[in-house]
Amino acid sequence: MRKIISFMHMSLDGFVAGPNGEMNWIKVDEEIFDYVGNRISEGDTALYGRLTYQMMENYWPTAGDKPEASKHDIEHSKWYSKVHKVVLSKTMKDERFANTEIISDNLFDRMNEIKQQAGNDILLFGSPTATHSLIQLNLIDGYWLFVNPIVLGSGIPLFLDVKDKIKLNLLNTRQFTSGVTELNYMVDRQ
Repeated sequence: MRKIISFMHMSLDGFVAGPNGEMNWIKVDEEIFDYVGNRISEGDTALYGRLTYQMMENYWPTAGDKPEASKHDIEHSKWYSKVHKVVLSKTMKDERFANTEIISDNLFDRMNEIKQQAGNDILLFGSPTATHSLIQLNLIDGYWLFVNPIVLGSGIPLFLDVKDKIKLNLLNTRQFTSGVTELNYMVDRQ
């Protein structure tokens, strides 16, 4: 069975965005882009909430075509154009986007159907609201977290209204020269 892996930048105090959704505190550089690019290039399904999907759709389809495009922009743009996208949204029901599936209801059943299909891990990018919904339904199988060396004090937390404990097994860590630390966890279902 495929796994849903939540890919998220977060502050040391557990926030994934500032109080108004700000993400200008996230540190990214070529070292992180290369590392993340290698891992996601194996992915064949990307999962987004509506807002994150709209941000991605406004940038990635043409990002690699621009004259000033970085290596990361070119590679991620190619990946984005071919990956199957799943969007969790109650407001995009009737819209049609290339290689995109919209889930607006029966989230538990629909996500379990996708998890049963052949393919690689399903990567959930950002999308705090979608992440919260999937956590509530116990559908997230792993957390790929990039902890940024900052304390925000307030904002949108990664874990919100968690009903039951979520026991995790640490698979690996990595420290980047920027001070960002990767924590890669799988949910312990035992």
